[in-house]
Amino acid sequence: MKFTLSWLKDHLDTTASVDEITDALTDLGLEVEGVENPAERLSAFTIGKVLRAEKHPDADKLRVCTVQTDTGESQIICGAPNAREGITVVVAKPGTYVPGIDTTIQVGKIRGIESHGMMCSEREMELSEEHDGIIELPSGKIGQRFTDWLAQNDPAKVDPVIEIAITPNRPDALGVHGIARDLAARGLGTLKPLKAESVPGTYPCPVAVTIEDDAKDGCHVFAGRLLRGVKNGPSPKWLQDRLRAIGLRPISALVDVTNFFTYDRNRPLHVFDADKVAGRLRIHRAHEGATLTGLDEKEYAFHGGEVVISDDNGIESIAGIMGGLATGCTEETVNVFLEAAVWDHVQIAHAGRGLKINSDARYRNERGIDPAYNRQAVEDAAAMILSLCGGEASEVTVAGVAPHTDRAYRLDPARVVSLVGMDIPEAEQRATLEALGFRLEGDMAHVPSWRPDVMGEADLVEEVARIASLTKLEGKPMPRARAGVPKPILSPMQRREQAARRTSAALGYNECVTYSFIDAEAAALFGGGDDATMLANPISSEMSHMRPDLLPGLLRAAARNQARGFMDLALFEVGQAFFGGEPGEQRLQVAGLLVGRTGPKDVHGGSRPVDLFDAKADAEAVLAAIGAPAKMQVLREGPEWWHPGRHGRFCLGPKKVLGVFGELHPKVLRALDVKGPAVAFTLFPEEVPLPRKSGSTRAALTLADLQPVERDFAFVVDADVQALDVVNAAAGADKALIESVRIFDEFIGGSVGEGKKSLAVTVRMQPVEKTLTEKDIEAVAAKIVEKVGKATGGTLRG
Repeated sequence: MKFTLSWLKDHLDTTASVDEITDALTDLGLEVEGVENPAERLSAFTIGKVLRAEKHPDADKLRVCTVQTDTGESQIICGAPNAREGITVVVAKPGTYVPGIDTTIQVGKIRGIESHGMMCSEREMELSEEHDGIIELPSGKIGQRFTDWLAQNDPAKVDPVIEIAITPNRPDALGVHGIARDLAARGLGTLKPLKAESVPGTYPCPVAVTIEDDAKDGCHVFAGRLLRGVKNGPSPKWLQDRLRAIGLRPISALVDVTNFFTYDRNRPLHVFDADKVAGRLRIHRAHEGATLTGLDEKEYAFHGGEVVISDDNGIESIAGIMGGLATGCTEETVNVFLEAAVWDHVQIAHAGRGLKINSDARYRNERGIDPAYNRQAVEDAAAMILSLCGGEASEVTVAGVAPHTDRAYRLDPARVVSLVGMDIPEAEQRATLEALGFRLEGDMAHVPSWRPDVMGEADLVEEVARIASLTKLEGKPMPRARAGVPKPILSPMQRREQAARRTSAALGYNECVTYSFIDAEAAALFGGGDDATMLANPISSEMSHMRPDLLPGLLRAAARNQARGFMDLALFEVGQAFFGGEPGEQRLQVAGLLVGRTGPKDVHGGSRPVDLFDAKADAEAVLAAIGAPAKMQVLREGPEWWHPGRHGRFCLGPKKVLGVFGELHPKVLRALDVKGPAVAFTLFPEEVPLPRKSGSTRAALTLADLQPVERDFAFVVDADVQALDVVNAAAGADKALIESVRIFDEFIGGSVGEGKKSLAVTVRMQPVEKTLTEKDIEAVAAKIVEKVGKATGGTLRG
């Protein structure tokens, strides 16, 4: 949003400087993005007078001029056709930066003759596009700063231009009057009252307007009137200067008036050439395949369902977004139909995005305009058009009803302290809200129609604190805590998140924080991408769906890093993944990703590609940190985005899944442009059982002082028998005595036989009551052989 200082002062009676205004705007939440002050840019230029102008001896088009400046006479060579004796000019002395040519003037020689400066044109000083000759001033004191002369004779050319960023919740600040209101509430001046024009209609409006049933939810109210006998032409200089200052091109008086109200009051308007409108205007929804050539001379094809305005010839305007070229106003326009309407802002956004149109009208209508000002806007704009173009106004025709916006919330002065921590007197709070346009009745604050963002009591507090300035917040020491052990603040799940982050970071992973929104293709790779998780109003096509898993975001991050030459990566994230679009249809995940090699080559050892056992070890470490039991099963049959033969699931029984680890499927890596190898893990902290006892004390430490015993067994089993079955069977032979069972070798082929394999395990037995004798060990060994034989059909290898 751009505006000039003089434009602001049309609404705000103030003596504040530009710096004071910009500081206040940023503090009010209207962040200043830039200030363009011509007076500062052109401060080094001065006024001089050409005393003599003689032809250059070696160039027909050059003049050797003697110019009187504040430092004496200077010799300046000039090629402008109007360089002549006696004219008053603008001089850039050596050392002056000329913005229009991006050059700092130096003393130089042109065709052998020295030149000590430059006489400037308007384009060289970025005052206009005029470049036919140097500036000729009708008057001016020699040595006077040119900016001082402009301030007295043409102030628009040194009018500072301020640009601010508008958040989507502040549509009222898209008008200069709304910005002035905020500054007045802050105390930087007095808000000037708006003059409500009244233009009586001298004849009935001949243009009938109807809103069809299918569009009543898209158009709340439509008001318009005919202005006949107007004389369209260039708008006055003051209006053209303002539009140019904010980057708009003046077109004609009729169009410039609508652009003026767009920025002055955040009120988009539209004018139709009434002589080109056939019959009545009707507001309806477009059919798929219908087309319109817009005012930008581009053809737009409708997808179906957009709200449009049509006459008997067809569609003439895209409602609230852009008018059609066929009924646009030109210099020949004599009769004009002026329109102001209130559209559904969500449907405007959908239509604009679908048609790929970005216009000032769409920008404002999709954020919200003041519905209560619709009828008055027609009066104010009609008054300006008649004053500039003449003509005669009809009565106003209205279709629909302006939406009801009246609402009120209780003002509790004490909440400013409890919510914000600022002690503001009640009288000051009430005065602030009244300055912002709120109507107070007792302890109820009625919200003005131009503030759709105020939706509760907390918003009233925010307005009071915003105007008072949050920079006035002062740090205060916390009260001394009571004696004793305080109750835990973090929930069990929050403590697990904290433990998962610390453990992952300690393992060498870098934490990522990625968007919860991903593209449909990536979501589909991980079991998502359906309509339930699709966003109704996505920021972009790359953020159209809620993520079904954390891994897509990590893989995208890995691809970006690899594109920049970082091939070996260890990334992790803790966050929510979504399996539905309703509240509660999400689950907490901890995801880790390893890509490339384990480390750089050095003299102490070589690196190797990461494998699934790296992911398994790290996943087990994180699970242990968040309290998962040590005895977990590792099963197959994970989701399809994992490599079918190189992954596993951490389970407590077949249905209780604590996490998945392994290699990612090659098709996933190709789709997301990640160069492997890539292994990962996804853990589900909410599935880890909570401790049965919630006490803060730890269980007693149990240590065995007896010698453990290890025995190795080699079993011959069928080739399709899983190692986990052998481990579980061996561990179940004596659960009290057997501490662990570990696979340490696999052999296939040779004497084992076809279709068979040999699995070797180490069984560790830890006695508690007495030292094991050989007889005790043999008894346990026999049970192990028996259990494995029953469970797997395996036999002890000879």
